Amino acid sequence: MLFLGIASAMPVSAYAAQNAAGGQASSFFSDTTAEAGAGISSAPVDADPIEIDEEGEDAVAPAAPLDIAQFVRAQKGSNRPIEDMYRGYAYLQGTERNDVCLVAVDDYAVLYIDAEAMAARTGTQGWQTAARSLLEAPGGAVAIDDAAVETELSWVVAYLQALDAAAANGSASIGAGMRLFVTTEESFDLADAGLRFSFNQEYVAGSFYTSVIGIDGSDATDDASAAHAELRFADFCNVASWAEGTFAAPAGAMAAFEQFLSRLDWSPLWVTLKTTGTAIAIVFFLGLAAAWWSLRIPSRMQDIADSIFTIPMVLPPTVCGFVLLLLLGKNTALGQWFIDVGFPLIFSWPATVLAAVVVSFPLMYRSARGAFESIDRTMLDAARTLGWSEGRIFFRLMLPLAWSSIAAGTVLAFARALGEFGATLFLAGNYVGVTRTIPIAIYFEWMNGNTDVALFWTGVIIAFSFAVILFINVWSRRTTRYRRRTQEKER
Repeated sequence: MLFLGIASAMPVSAYAAQNAAGGQASSFFSDTTAEAGAGISSAPVDADPIEIDEEGEDAVAPAAPLDIAQFVRAQKGSNRPIEDMYRGYAYLQGTERNDVCLVAVDDYAVLYIDAEAMAARTGTQGWQTAARSLLEAPGGAVAIDDAAVETELSWVVAYLQALDAAAANGSASIGAGMRLFVTTEESFDLADAGLRFSFNQEYVAGSFYTSVIGIDGSDATDDASAAHAELRFADFCNVASWAEGTFAAPAGAMAAFEQFLSRLDWSPLWVTLKTTGTAIAIVFFLGLAAAWWSLRIPSRMQDIADSIFTIPMVLPPTVCGFVLLLLLGKNTALGQWFIDVGFPLIFSWPATVLAAVVVSFPLMYRSARGAFESIDRTMLDAARTLGWSEGRIFFRLMLPLAWSSIAAGTVLAFARALGEFGATLFLAGNYVGVTRTIPIAIYFEWMNGNTDVALFWTGVIIAFSFAVILFINVWSRRTTRYRRRTQEKER
């Protein structure tokens, strides 16, 4: 393994390399000369002409020997086990490996560069030579004697700084003066910090991760860990030669929107519609049954039952999710039973349905109960004297008379399930294509710097909410007119 200490992110003024296992704080260099070992001075790159495309993914500069493509900033990672094994704090890169990965930690960053990919895409064979010579010099300081490699590394840093600043949205970014460790190894130990950085790791088939863990296997985000560190963000991108022409020229508004839609991951919409549709079907029948049953029990019991059925409406969604997690987690008898029968609830799609049912049920229940309570009791008693069964009274009398309020309650419950976030995140997590609903997608896309995607999904939720409110208003007006006409005829 190797690392390079760089005094400032841009311009880069000195490089040197040292064995990572023996890396010390003194290996960080001043602006002009290395404090330890051999170093090389390089002329600062002229980064002013760097141009970033409208999507913030590609960057070019006339003076650069390379350009950058598919840049992505991950604001947050995950600290959960992957494939039943703790891998550390992991940032999801995507479905492909990346030529360049950067992890910002405290006041420094670790930069990984794929030497073979860099050599293949830029035509500079010195990357392979430099990486090989550094690896063959255990414990010694080795200078990079290839000016082309030195220049390309300077440009990679300059590109990252410009792209990251554009994607940061006011949060922490790569600042001038930030110390950098540079490695060409996919597994890199920073001994002084007690941290191990792993890049391009395919922990799940078809998904690549960059992870940070204590060298001793401890959680780097744990305050009690000796390897505790503040993990701020991660950047991923690929390097391309000018001949590949990855930079996208600015397109018209309509063309840009069509391109945006073609690249958009639509899975949050399908997960949301599937989850909400299933949840509202369950809530509709449960709410009616609970409302009908609560009116048939003694009055004292009604108060208790009503409080139990209504409490999810007044509790914060995160509290609901946390309680469900405590009740159904794998450490509980009920949760373990579901796992044993091959139907684990936690962090699965059924968990998103369960969370939506719990938070939307009170709206359906309260609407149905209020509608049933408003029905004239003498009418129901008259039906009983005629020999009607309770089932016939419910379906032929109570439901038709209360249908307007029941329909409004159903629509409101649908809207509540559609916008559920806190309980779903606690109980189901954030798994793309499985449990990532639109509200969860909005949060994580924004945290990852994809503001345009977050804004799009926000617009979708607003449009759905507007349609729901409009439907309720039209339905209520129609019902009111119908009742007025009926009353006028009776007079």
